[in-house]
Amino acid sequence: MDSEKALELVKHGVTLLFLDVPQYTMVAIDTQMFSVGPAFKGIKMIPPGTHFVYYSSSSRDGKVFSPIVGFFIDAGPSEVIVRKWDQREERLVKVYEEEEERYSQAVKNLEFDRQLGPYNLSRYEDWKQLSNFITKSVIERLEPIGGEITVECENEIVRNTTKIPLEEAPEKQLEVGNSASSVGKSHRKGCYYTSIPRVVKCKGISGQELTSLNLDKTQLLETLLAKDYGGSEDMLLGELQFAFVVFLMGQSLEAFLQWKSLVSLLFGCTEAPFRTRTQLFTKFIKVIHNQLKYGLQNDHMDTGSTLLDDSLISADSFLHHVCKDFFSSLLDGSVIDGDLLKWTRKFKELLESSLGWEFQQGSAGDGIYFEENDEYAPVVEMLDDEALVG
Repeated sequence: MDSEKALELVKHGVTLLFLDVPQYTMVAIDTQMFSVGPAFKGIKMIPPGTHFVYYSSSSRDGKVFSPIVGFFIDAGPSEVIVRKWDQREERLVKVYEEEEERYSQAVKNLEFDRQLGPYNLSRYEDWKQLSNFITKSVIERLEPIGGEITVECENEIVRNTTKIPLEEAPEKQLEVGNSASSVGKSHRKGCYYTSIPRVVKCKGISGQELTSLNLDKTQLLETLLAKDYGGSEDMLLGELQFAFVVFLMGQSLEAFLQWKSLVSLLFGCTEAPFRTRTQLFTKFIKVIHNQLKYGLQNDHMDTGSTLLDDSLISADSFLHHVCKDFFSSLLDGSVIDGDLLKWTRKFKELLESSLGWEFQQGSAGDGIYFEENDEYAPVVEMLDDEALVG
């Protein structure tokens, strides 16, 4: 890149100015990670828009890391975001408004330029594909009070959830973080995710109707879109992307469970893809295709493993179960939207080529069996005092 173009990107891009961050701290933005050296003061040349910033403090030798802390930003051209390291709490905190103005002007005068690492623009396309539905409205709706996202807020979720290996890493981080965290940290609230019931419960209808509602989640989807998302399909997809980013980059169990709930909901619909929500499902398949395509890349430590835990991508994972049902229903359909069919085939091919998964063709439900206590099997329950749908 020539110096003139670089200078233009420096002046018009977003800048993160991080002051007094200890050496060896891991600082990251989107899909890019930095290890703090003695001269590091932040990141420059960031494209305006939505980004996820996250970091993890380390021991003095750089071998042991604390739980990841992250926050979303929605920044405009030439905006400077200033944070200063609080040694007592071992985290980045906002500075006073007067300080922020002074430091912002210093950044614009290029006083910190040599101490700022450049945003790798060649990897920006990956981030856009993971976040194109995460808007300022989505962030404001979901982020915790104060905007700081960390597994240290997830005590109850971790304790009350049956663990698979994927879910054990955040718990171990949580134990380390709790022993080292300052007083009051554990009282921070988590994200405000939408509540997605796994089982549809409705009074005043027959058992056959209730079974139908649980086998096809279309009506539940419609209810949630109207009640929780103001009718906006893009808000739902924004939450799906928000949860995936916080899960993958922030190692959040809470975010993984929300992503799993949303994916299970959408893949559990049989009528909506064909009739009422074809465009939503085309966008959804694009979103999850891009998520898994990125997640199945090798990690950045050259270990040969992928960014996603093996528990999520094994043949007996929840994802394999719900995809198997969905593909069987959709690909056997006599009338289907061309774009939806194209992206569904593309997604299926990704799973088959990358993971070696096999999906039997045939009528919906063929070759699909559930163990007695299988969490993926349809569960029908009648409660007289509760109505979630209808």
